[in-house]
Amino acid sequence: MSASNSVPSAAIFGCSGLALTQAEKEFFARTNPLGFILFARNVDNPDQVRALVRDLRASVGRADAPVLIDQEGGRVQRLRPPHWRAAPPGAVFAELAARDSERAAQALRLNYRLIGAELADLGIDVDCAPVLDVPVSGAHDVIGDRAFGKTAAMVADLGRAVCDGLLDQGVLPVIKHIPGHGRAMVDSHLSLPVVDASRAELEAQDFATFTALRDQPWAMTAHVVYTAIDAKAPATTSAKVIGEIIRGLIGFEGLLISDDLSMKALGGSFGERTAACLEAGCDVVLHCNGQMEEMSAIAAQLRPLTDIARERVAQGQRMKRRDDLDQAAALAELNRLLA
Repeated sequence: MSASNSVPSAAIFGCSGLALTQAEKEFFARTNPLGFILFARNVDNPDQVRALVRDLRASVGRADAPVLIDQEGGRVQRLRPPHWRAAPPGAVFAELAARDSERAAQALRLNYRLIGAELADLGIDVDCAPVLDVPVSGAHDVIGDRAFGKTAAMVADLGRAVCDGLLDQGVLPVIKHIPGHGRAMVDSHLSLPVVDASRAELEAQDFATFTALRDQPWAMTAHVVYTAIDAKAPATTSAKVIGEIIRGLIGFEGLLISDDLSMKALGGSFGERTAACLEAGCDVVLHCNGQMEEMSAIAAQLRPLTDIARERVAQGQRMKRRDDLDQAAALAELNRLLA
């Protein structure tokens, strides 16, 4: 059976460089992941990125295979000058919102329409944004200036503007890191954060932003333990957190993807991590670094997308809009709003 005629497997993979190797083409054709994610190592210039995106989709025989990127602005943006605009971090809009919330939302929607237009021009159709985490005092700076404020209400309002701006340009947003990374005192890239806040505190602040945006198409899990919910497993591998909180209390019904399986917050082999994520209730596992040995271990534990996950993917596709955008005029208006 060719990849184009089979059900995609429940994975999103990265690749190693600016162009696919023959081994990568063969691996992707064989494993048929749902989609792909790009990082700075995969980016040189617009024509090169377009060609890589085309080759990634060709490797699985699906022109609609999702291609993701982290393009938030500030320190988290894979597309950078001179070919792409340096977008501001979330804190810039949070500061404006403290003075004028409506102006900030208008500016942020325009900012993400511009980001969405850049991504769509390259064939990239999923942006791993917005960050909906609400940082607390003393939290690790891994969220820091990426956040859209220090209250759930402000983060939710500005997060909505991000999602609307991306969808305006036919790009799917990914709300992250569900159900909340803002209390983490360590960087989950390096170690496992354990949050001891009460359930009442979590519901009032951390979970509230995701509840407000539960209608969005995709979400990415947090590699964070919440002892009030499940003291033994981070959200990504916790059936209780996913079932009771993410799908239950928060009510998120879209496509749920794990954060990167290669982050040190997770324990066990890559096969064990994969199985734990899928058994806990993630629809799709994400692996970013393009290392073939790790991807092969993940592939050994993969399963096809479930029927409900396939419908979640299709529902996301139906949410896309593709409005015309005068980018020069939009940038001028954005600069005026931020002045």
